[in-house]
Amino acid sequence: MTGSRVVALGHYQPARILTNEDLAAMVDTSDEWIRSRVGIRTRRIAGDDEPVDALAAEAGAKALAQAGLTPADVDMVLVATSTAIDRSPNTAARVAARLGMGSPAVMDLNVVCAGFTHALATADHAVRAGSATRVLVIGADKMTGITDWNDRTTCVLTGDGAGAAVVEAVPEGEAPGIGPVLWGSVPEMGHAVRIEGTPPVFAQEGQSVYRWATTQLPPLARKACEKAGTSPEELAAVVLHQANLRIIEPLAERIGAVNAVVAKDVVESGNTSAGSIPMALSKLVERGEIAAGAPVLLFGFGGNLSYAGQVIRCP
Repeated sequence: MTGSRVVALGHYQPARILTNEDLAAMVDTSDEWIRSRVGIRTRRIAGDDEPVDALAAEAGAKALAQAGLTPADVDMVLVATSTAIDRSPNTAARVAARLGMGSPAVMDLNVVCAGFTHALATADHAVRAGSATRVLVIGADKMTGITDWNDRTTCVLTGDGAGAAVVEAVPEGEAPGIGPVLWGSVPEMGHAVRIEGTPPVFAQEGQSVYRWATTQLPPLARKACEKAGTSPEELAAVVLHQANLRIIEPLAERIGAVNAVVAKDVVESGNTSAGSIPMALSKLVERGEIAAGAPVLLFGFGGNLSYAGQVIRCP
C-alpha cells in the first residue's frame, strides 16, 4: 500500500452573477441584511443549459490540464453532488463521456456539503488499496436549481460551481500528501439540512446548524490535524465548507490555526455545497496564497449533519 497526493486543482463557475441588490428586487431583503447575517455579496447562477455534469466537466478538464494529463490517464472518476437530476447515467459517467475518457470506474457520492472531502478520502483509499492509480475527484452542485426563491432565509445563500482535484500515488519513499480522514455524522439531527420533495427543495434549520458547527466541529477539526501529525499552528491554510461567513470565521478561530490563510470564497460565490471546498482551494492556489507542499486542512460539514476532514499537502 502506498499513500496518495493531490497533484493539481481546477474550478469552474457560471458567468451570470446574482448580487444582493438583485435579490432585494425579488424578496424582502437587502444588501446590509444579507452581509450582516451570512457575509455573502454575490453568487454565480448556472443557466438551463448548464447541468451539474457540465459544471463538473469544466472543473475536471482544468484540473487535468493543470496536471499536464489527458483524460485517458484517469482510471476513476468520483463526483460529489446532491443536485444532479438524473439517476442514470450518473454524473461521473456523464463527466467521463464529456471528457472523452476510456473506461474509468465512475461513482457519485451524495454527502451534500461534506461530499468533496468524503470523495477525496475515497480516492485516497482506492489508490492505497491498489484499485486505482489516478483519480479525478470533483465536487459540483447547482444549488440554485433546488432553491426556493420565495424563502429569504435560504435563497440568499446558494450559488453554483464546481472544483476538482487530481489524485495519484506518491512516488516510492515519499510521505503521503493526503492525511487520514476523520469523518462521521449526527443522524438524529439529519433533518436540520434537507433537500426533499418533488421537485426537491433546499431547506434548513439555520440556528441549529450554526450552533452545531461552531461548538461541535472545532474539536473534530483539531482531531483531523492530530491524525495527520500536524498541529493547528502549523497549518498554512484552512479551507472549510463555504456555508456562511458567520460560521467560517469563528470555526477557524476555535480550531487554533493562528498562522493560516482562511478561505472566504463564500463572500463572492455563496454556498455551492460540494463544490465549495475544492473551488475555494483551487482559487487560493491559483492566486499563490499557499506554498507548494504546505499543510492545508480541508473540512466539510452540512447535510445529514455529516462531516469529513483531512490535512493535505498543497500541490
